[in-house]
Amino acid sequence: MKRPGPVLTLLAGLLLAAFMLSLNATTGVRNAASSGPRTPAAAPPSSAPPEGPTGSANPADPADPADRPVSRSPSPSVPPSAKPVPNADYAGRTDDDSSAVAVSLRDGRAIAYFCDGHDKESWLKGAVRADGTLRLTGKNGARLDGTLRDSGPIRGTVRLGGQRYPFTADKAVKPSGLYRATATVRGARVDGGWIVLPGGRQVGILDRDGEPSAAPVIDPRTGTVTVDGQELTAHPVTP
Repeated sequence: MKRPGPVLTLLAGLLLAAFMLSLNATTGVRNAASSGPRTPAAAPPSSAPPEGPTGSANPADPADPADRPVSRSPSPSVPPSAKPVPNADYAGRTDDDSSAVAVSLRDGRAIAYFCDGHDKESWLKGAVRADGTLRLTGKNGARLDGTLRDSGPIRGTVRLGGQRYPFTADKAVKPSGLYRATATVRGARVDGGWIVLPGGRQVGILDRDGEPSAAPVIDPRTGTVTVDGQELTAHPVTP
């Protein structure tokens, strides 16, 4: 019996070669699959909070405008020139020294009295502006225009009977100031006005039923005055 010899050896070699080829093909496919493009890893979620419907990144911002705090603007400060004029009394004389003028200021209102101590007089009243400007009016077209600045004197002009009377009135401290008394004495209507100037000098007119004359002297401490034998009381005048 003959041994297989070279034929078997050749057959075994062919089988081995076929096996090796098959192994190499399988390995190549695996290597190609492993060397292909990789899917990128998903990015980690952001820690920042998502924006709200209005695009605001602040989650504490209330969505309802009614819940938001209201911003209030501070009240504007009032300039000194706009503050109310202080209550005070003023008395002085005209530049020609012919007459006297007294002014009383209370709560933005003013009353004034002009008289020459003989037969010219006028009661005037009106408002005081915050800047210290006075525009007072009286009977028969009488008018007083004046200005009070920085709590100093009142400087102004009285227009009466077609004439102008510039004046300066300084602040009056009691008993200086403006006084008035009205009464009926012996059947006559009596209306008296007095200006007590700083230093004690008095200027006044007493009107009896429309007839003016120089007024008798009053006691500024009590306001008492005697008219035709009857004692009256003159009171300080305020608006």
